Amino acid sequence: MLFHHVPPAPVMAITRTVTVATGRFAPGHLGELTAAVPFELVDAVLAETRSVQQRLRDLPSRVGVYFLLAMCLFPEVGYRLVWDKLTAGLSGVLVAGPTPKALRDLRRRLGAAPVRALFEVLAGPLAWPTTPGVRFGSFRTVSFDGCSSQKVTDSERNRAWLGRTSHHGYPTLELMTLVETGTRAMLGAVFGPPAGGETGYASRLLHLLRPDMLVLWDKGFDGNSFLAAVSTTGAQVLGRLRANRRIPVLTRLGDGSYLSVIGTVKVRVIDANITVTCADGTVFTGSYRLVTTLTDARRYPAATLAGLYHQRWEHESAYYALRHTIMNGRVLRSGDPAGVEQEVWALLTLYQALRTVMVEAAESVPGTDPDRCCFTVALQTARDQVVQAAGIIPTDPVADRVGLIGHRILTRLLPPRRQRVSTRKVKSPMSRYSTRHDDGRPDTSRTITHLTVSVIEPGEPRAQIPTASRDDRHTAPAERRRHRILALLEEDPTRLWRPRDIASHFGDITMETMYRQLSRWATTGLIHKLGPGLYAATAWTPTPLA
Repeated sequence: MLFHHVPPAPVMAITRTVTVATGRFAPGHLGELTAAVPFELVDAVLAETRSVQQRLRDLPSRVGVYFLLAMCLFPEVGYRLVWDKLTAGLSGVLVAGPTPKALRDLRRRLGAAPVRALFEVLAGPLAWPTTPGVRFGSFRTVSFDGCSSQKVTDSERNRAWLGRTSHHGYPTLELMTLVETGTRAMLGAVFGPPAGGETGYASRLLHLLRPDMLVLWDKGFDGNSFLAAVSTTGAQVLGRLRANRRIPVLTRLGDGSYLSVIGTVKVRVIDANITVTCADGTVFTGSYRLVTTLTDARRYPAATLAGLYHQRWEHESAYYALRHTIMNGRVLRSGDPAGVEQEVWALLTLYQALRTVMVEAAESVPGTDPDRCCFTVALQTARDQVVQAAGIIPTDPVADRVGLIGHRILTRLLPPRRQRVSTRKVKSPMSRYSTRHDDGRPDTSRTITHLTVSVIEPGEPRAQIPTASRDDRHTAPAERRRHRILALLEEDPTRLWRPRDIASHFGDITMETMYRQLSRWATTGLIHKLGPGLYAATAWTPTPLA
């Protein structure tokens, strides 16, 4: 056998220069994201919240803040491996080797206050007024929405705070955010036990609204007091109304909408049928009932506002990025309320930092819609930069303004947004929506080839087919839980009902669910709560006997 001499493959050596903080502060970084969360800002919030270490330790407080953010950036590994990723690119630098217990102690020493303060500094609108897709006329579009599906560790202390959610066994917290729909950046956030209710949590964010904002929301916020509270901020409103609301028709307008009043707020109501035609020929129709404080029908036509309302679903993309892209559906690791609070603020801060670099990348190329920036590309590049300890302190901040994360985003832009209809099938057998009936929508996502919005004048029949919006999971068809319970209450509108009496008519409702839902419906004005554990239909009026 003959052996031929094979010359060795050519090789080359790559030498990198890494610029980091000195001494014990070297592990305190977030790679290229450090530019969005700079050292000076972290030091300032630590000083403001009085969280600076009393003496210089191996794990200073500033390092602890970056460790918390890295903990959310790498949710799949434990404390020690998170630390290894922070220090992997610091070869030649003498760094501490803490134990997992030392890192837990660092978390406890910091608490939630500095991370919350850091988020509140970073939170806010990110886009310039000229950025595509962020404004409707002179208004910046923002939206309220809640998320109650983020699971936390099933510990005794977490259950005592949040309660156990019956349909999947884990405690979950209610996260309420105000989001800029054009960029999906967060303007503010609050969270707590799900029993707090969406409108209750959203009311704590009203101070963030401005007169140049147009607020979008779904039917969960349909309440007279909440609408009045938003109106006092000067912001405009475009939201869904419940189909069973009775609203007086004061003035009919030329585009089919009409002026009315809800509580003390003058509004304009738009009833519309929406017909969707898919690429495979599937056609289905739904209906919208919208309320808005934009009462000028000439400047803001009804069909235009009905189309604009779909921007509210950008909020769902923000929650998808939080729960699935970053967390990959994982349960939060903290086993007590203080740790959960700290972890959620760190997760929101990391999310806002990623959105910041994404918007800066989009705005570096005029005319680029932030919708085309891929969150997964930004996240994975940021993770790589942390491991390599790259871009912590840019050598030329002006020439390298977008950095490697921005360059990768711009070279991998998503195609322009196309109209699609998505499936509403629930696969998880543990989901509370697993028994939903077929709503007429396709089983798989399909491209929309034609969409028609027909405004219905008062008195005309509205479509009875469920709408193309997921908001309708709370209403039609009539056999769903809420309609069945409301029908029961309206059969005898003078009767005072107790939750146990109502639950006895339906064998598939637990008392825990019954109490929670009746409380929520009473808060939104759908039914009356007349005393502890006493409910009646909205049409109930007291009689001398009562």
